[in-house]
Amino acid sequence: MTNDKMQAVVIHKYKKAQQAKIETVERPKIEDNQVLVKVHAASLNPVDYKIAQGGAIRMFFNYKTPYIMGHDFAGEVVAVGKHVVAFQIGDAVYGTKPGALAEYTAATQNEIAAMPRNLSYAHAAALPMAGLTAYQALNDTMHVTRGQNVLIQAGSGGVGTLAVQIAKVLGAHVATTTSAKNRELVKALGADIVIDYHRQNFTEILKDYDGVLDTLGGTHLLDAFKIIKPLGKVVSINGKPDGENAIQFGMPLWKRWLLQWAARKIHRTAREHHAAYHFLFMHNSRKTLNKLRQLVESGKIRPVIDVTFDFEEINNALDYLKQGHAAGKVVIRISR
Repeated sequence: MTNDKMQAVVIHKYKKAQQAKIETVERPKIEDNQVLVKVHAASLNPVDYKIAQGGAIRMFFNYKTPYIMGHDFAGEVVAVGKHVVAFQIGDAVYGTKPGALAEYTAATQNEIAAMPRNLSYAHAAALPMAGLTAYQALNDTMHVTRGQNVLIQAGSGGVGTLAVQIAKVLGAHVATTTSAKNRELVKALGADIVIDYHRQNFTEILKDYDGVLDTLGGTHLLDAFKIIKPLGKVVSINGKPDGENAIQFGMPLWKRWLLQWAARKIHRTAREHHAAYHFLFMHNSRKTLNKLRQLVESGKIRPVIDVTFDFEEINNALDYLKQGHAAGKVVIRISR
């Protein structure tokens, strides 16, 4: 393969059931404000296959096809644009941006940060999107403070494993739902109350909670309001976006009305319980990536990997992720 080519997972059209394909494509040419990263490892998030399937999510993430899949990555800077001052060739970095499932990716300074010194590339790749999501939900949106009671739905999932730890760092008393086989994992991460969702209903155990991080949506989201105290907050990453999200993305007025109408049942439930509902779209922040690095290096949080696949096994990895039972993150080895 020539130096201007690379291997990448390419999607040519939105399709419900499709096989991801590794193809030879042009290596990215960086702009003045970008760096070129040789990707050593990437991790998968549900949004990766949801975007490829198309549907309603295209309202927010309408990537022009063909596009390279993936978001989370960790690797080494191999080229630097002339306006970049924060990074230099040889730096180990991690971050999240479209096009991570490739041998190389181009990133701006806000999309990456120095990699935690005590992590492998695989573990660093497991951190960005899930870590940013958990931190922005708990610290920036829910404003969790010491002594508050917080429920993390699906505490053994990719976001959940980091959210449990971050909530504890913020000083919260943490309850979480998971299966019996993952009980010891979430306890080790710091969960104070562990609810086996196969045998127990969290609404019958918990009450007067300050906040809930919902990662499941559906009835789990609606039930979350039953345990919330007045003025509490439910932050969801798997419920329904609403008018506020439309404003965030600069959508026209008719789309704001449409999304607000689609989320009306959730908002009605929130009003009935005198609580607030927020749907969270993670946004890039080098400042928060650096905060996560500090938390990892100080031993306060750690990314959890369920399983690692080779690059050529991308479809097996996606199939495994779609089953919804991963305890932690699914990681892809890009270079060996």
